[in-house]
Amino acid sequence: MYSNAPLALPVDPSAWQQAMYAFLAEKERRSGSVRTVQSYSRMLTYFFGRAGKAPDVITSPEVLAYAHGAGLSGRLPSSTTVGARIACVSSFYRFLIRMGLVTANPCDALERPRGKESTPRGLAAADVRRLLAVVPDSVAGRRDRAIILTLVLTGRRRTEIIELRAGNIATEGARAFYCYRGKGGKVGRRELPQPAYEAIGATLADIGRKLPTMRAEESLWQAGAGDRGVTSATFYNRFRRYQVAAGMKPSGVHLLRHTAAKLRRDAGESVESVSQFLDHSSLAVTSVYLKRLEGQEDKSWARVAEAIGVGVSL
Repeated sequence: MYSNAPLALPVDPSAWQQAMYAFLAEKERRSGSVRTVQSYSRMLTYFFGRAGKAPDVITSPEVLAYAHGAGLSGRLPSSTTVGARIACVSSFYRFLIRMGLVTANPCDALERPRGKESTPRGLAAADVRRLLAVVPDSVAGRRDRAIILTLVLTGRRRTEIIELRAGNIATEGARAFYCYRGKGGKVGRRELPQPAYEAIGATLADIGRKLPTMRAEESLWQAGAGDRGVTSATFYNRFRRYQVAAGMKPSGVHLLRHTAAKLRRDAGESVESVSQFLDHSSLAVTSVYLKRLEGQEDKSWARVAEAIGVGVSL
């Protein structure tokens, strides 16, 4: 997963290379995101490779030049990219300091760019209904509908839902529950809203499966995709096509996590409750999700469910 290119040119290059591998391994354990680790690996390898110097002799101006320098495309980076580059290098140096390999972080002298005020995200209930209306009533379509409903009603991340297996679902009387592995390796157990549970049952019925008789390791999303289930990338591409078909600007699947937060807030939940629902580490993060969404009419969650076309009280 990590690049094999040399990190830099110190007296003992293998020591710094091992330090980078250890940093990336820790980052993967703590973040739970392979994509983040791969991005950090590329940035660190590029930065130290171009500098041709060991981490202990890198200066603040060199980090500054890298952060604001043009990338492989030749274009100057956005403020978001500049911030991401500084954050990556700074995180690596904090790790090196903890390991006793360096004594200072050259990023401490840098001023982080102030990002542009973000456009509020999150679909309204009517938008979700419009999105669901363009999903075809086919084997693959019913699978995608189940994934979309589960994402909107649980607020979980794309990877957390795509990786769900039969063994993650359990029923207790009339209620269903799901277990998930979240960001940073956090493990949780939550109630699975009835519309999502029923949609999962419908897509499994398309391939002659029922949850109680499935092996624990079997994917929930096999319909139209084979035993291993639909991949995250495939669903991402299909989701963007649905957005275009619904007359929306295509965006990432993470939009549905913002949507889940918005609908919860619309239903009258407090910011604190939404923060707990999303497993956020602080209310500040949740506030970004809910930015400019305050002051709207509070609705019950049952009315929201009906508005998005599922019509089942949770």
